[in-house]
Amino acid sequence: MSHVLTQRQALLALNGMQHVGPVMLRRLMDAFDGDAVAILAGNRSRLLSVKGVGEKVVDALIHWDQRFDLQKEIEKLTKSHTRFFTQEETEYPEMLRELYDSPIGLYWQGEYVVDRPCVAIVGTRRATLYGRSVAKRFASELARMGFCIVSGMARGTDSAAHEGALEVGGKTVAVFGCGLDIIYPPENLDLYKRIVAEGAVASEFPFGRRADRQTFPMRNRVVSGMSEAVIVIESDAAGGSMITARFAGEQGRQLMVVPGRIDQASSAGCHQLLRDGATLVTSVDDILEELRYARPQEQELDFGDSKQTVSVSLSEIEQSVLNCFEGGEIVSSDALMERLSVSSAEVSAALMGLELKRQVVKRADGRFEAK
Repeated sequence: MSHVLTQRQALLALNGMQHVGPVMLRRLMDAFDGDAVAILAGNRSRLLSVKGVGEKVVDALIHWDQRFDLQKEIEKLTKSHTRFFTQEETEYPEMLRELYDSPIGLYWQGEYVVDRPCVAIVGTRRATLYGRSVAKRFASELARMGFCIVSGMARGTDSAAHEGALEVGGKTVAVFGCGLDIIYPPENLDLYKRIVAEGAVASEFPFGRRADRQTFPMRNRVVSGMSEAVIVIESDAAGGSMITARFAGEQGRQLMVVPGRIDQASSAGCHQLLRDGATLVTSVDDILEELRYARPQEQELDFGDSKQTVSVSLSEIEQSVLNCFEGGEIVSSDALMERLSVSSAEVSAALMGLELKRQVVKRADGRFEAK
């Protein structure tokens, strides 16, 4: 391009150079103080001083405009009503931003942006009727309670999870393992359209990038990275859900597993995860207990209109809890119990109500802060 790059354009170009890899991109961003324009400016010696960066990568960065058509990508963004969120923007999912190998940017379709706790539901593409039923039921109940359901829009379990959230007017985000201009699997075109209309689809991959052995694991780390918890429903011992489960463990996310029949291959991975210490869950109440959320009353439920919030009227205990966040303080639930001299159940119920009313958010470390 003939004109000087902006930071956003440089980030879009860097993100499009997928062969560089997210970890190396993060090292480059750290080394250049977050200045994406400087990375593409072509200081060879400075680039080579970054750990893991060799001549091939340096050559790709210096001649980036021969590998990535930035102007064409920008035109595609406009034509397809796609946004590109960088890590510096509030629309970028907060929990994902905390990861060292998080994407430096996300392609995003749909008006919805993450504004509530996320739970990932994943499992085999060859889901049984039972597995699909459980995925849909869990997703529906959690979505009705105000959670956003995250999955990968694959056949089987993923599709059932998205459908469950949509059926109750809840929010769901589908993370692609390819560019957003490629619907995979193709039979999910109608589901994709519904998700874009009511929730969002996201990808770190540029337009035209097809799914392959490399992109699916990268997609899986985003699914778990966006979420407070990952729930595995049916997975064989070598399934893609096992990769998502491994990322969940590395990222410090809660890993929950639904047990299955001992004579089915689709249960082998689940039972292995349970042996390795994952939490067994058989109901949404089990999930809420592990996440330390209380089941909200019916009048508190959020049915997913991202442009409107539930009533901001607070109960006495909710107001007392909210007062503890004055001055920008970040507080744990245990600290709230001690400060207010109330039970764990009362604090959990109050925090859940405040989250659904968009007053507080739960951080990755388990503590809370006011919005």
